[in-house]
Order: sequence, then C-alpha cells, then structure tokens
Amino acid sequence: MTEPVRPPATDPMKGIRGVFAATLILEAIVVLLALLVLSKFGDGATPLSTSLVVGVAVLMIVGSGLQRRSWGLTFALVMQAVTIVVGFVFVPVLGVMGVVFALVFGALMLMRRDVARKMARGELPSQQG
Repeated sequence: MTEPVRPPATDPMKGIRGVFAATLILEAIVVLLALLVLSKFGDGATPLSTSLVVGVAVLMIVGSGLQRRSWGLTFALVMQAVTIVVGFVFVPVLGVMGVVFALVFGALMLMRRDVARKMARGELPSQQG
C-alpha cells in the first residue's frame, strides 16, 4: 500500500511567488530608467510616453504585491506583454528589455512547474521525514 503524499511543512510556492514579486520590482526599476533615454527616441519625452512608462512601472510595483492572489501571476505575465508593446512603440531599448524579462518569467514558470511536480510526488526535502 502506498503511503499518502505528505504536504510540505512550508509552502514552497510562497517562495516562488516572492521571486516573481522581486522580479517585477527589478523590472519596474528598469522601466523607470527608460525615462532617462526617452527624450532621445521618436518624439521625445511627450506627456503620453512619459505617463505610459511611469504607469507601467507603477502597475509592476502594484503587481508585485498582488502575487499572493490566485490571478497575480497572470497579471505579471500580462505586464510583460504591455512592457514589450509600450517599449517598442516609445523606447525600442525598453521593448528589448521587456523581451528579456519575458524570458526570465518563462524560466521562472519552468521552475514553478518543476517544484509543483516534485511537491505532487512528495519529493521535496520538506516532505521527507
């Protein structure tokens, strides 16, 4: 008879959500740094472009606090798409950084999947005992 899988003592997904939140904060910093070069691209630092860049950064900061919600990860992934679009429309370098952060989020999603699979099989160190 197979022994039931014991849940881990601590929630490993809580740590992963923290990594997602921290990544969003780092991305918000990068987005805000785009303001320094915004005047050198296209029409320059227009009120619209400045507002969009600041708005995206603020939404990322808010999104970092929403990672504990069931839809927080979806919000973070949508922010990746928004960053890429706003970046390529106003600051091409920001669009490239949006792609880089989207790849980072992809790698984090793979890590999350791996932890979930190990947790389901009872293979996490905190489940051994």
